[in-house]
Amino acid sequence: MSDPAKNDGNELPLHDGVDVLARGPGGLVAFDKPAGVLSHPNMRSEQPRALLTCDYSLEGEFFRWADASGVGRTMWLLNRLDSHTSGVILGVLDNTELARRIRALFREKHIRKVYHALVFGKPSHATAVWRDRLAIEKRGGQVRTKAGEGIPSECEMKVLRQRRDAATPLTLIQLTPRTGRSHQLRVQCAHRRLPIVGDATYGDFGANRALAKATGVKRLCLHSHETRFDYEHEGRVVKFVATAPTPAEFLKLL
Repeated sequence: MSDPAKNDGNELPLHDGVDVLARGPGGLVAFDKPAGVLSHPNMRSEQPRALLTCDYSLEGEFFRWADASGVGRTMWLLNRLDSHTSGVILGVLDNTELARRIRALFREKHIRKVYHALVFGKPSHATAVWRDRLAIEKRGGQVRTKAGEGIPSECEMKVLRQRRDAATPLTLIQLTPRTGRSHQLRVQCAHRRLPIVGDATYGDFGANRALAKATGVKRLCLHSHETRFDYEHEGRVVKFVATAPTPAEFLKLL
């Protein structure tokens, strides 16, 4: 039986700009999702804006389509990114059992995810562990998170690069969450007066407008840079890693 992971990425109904980053045995595939692309459609009219431009089951959390030879295909979505966040997102092709096991790894916090964020300001330390309590509310179908109360939330922060020769300091930081709360990284940055560039919900709206006018960069500068974990396949342990390069928009501002 052929390994679905070895199928050419061109056979997948990928959204323009979505790249295949890595493949693993059993049908595991990692993609680099551009900012503005949906992880999945919530209704049929959103299919052209989604990671794969085909039918999606909200209940089963999988895409489905027919390939060039008419064979029905399925890709289970393993994680999600907000539409404005770019970077690594995972799926499993035609393998229900592997999708179930890797989803369990996500639930059990066995997946290491690393993000890059471009923020206004300068952190007080080159490295730190951020610990906060975050309260998450759902209002009118939208999620809003605030710091100061709620459930414990942690991430590791590391400074990567800084822009020092400008009136508005910018810093590229690496964030490795230890917990996975909704909007966690965006709120933890804003709580420390380090709002992420382009964040239209928790950010510095005036600074966003000024930077967009001066540079043309209007996106949320949050990027899922790397995902790594181990999983079992056919009796052996597979060490999987997928890395999406830091977007050029981030680097040109430094």
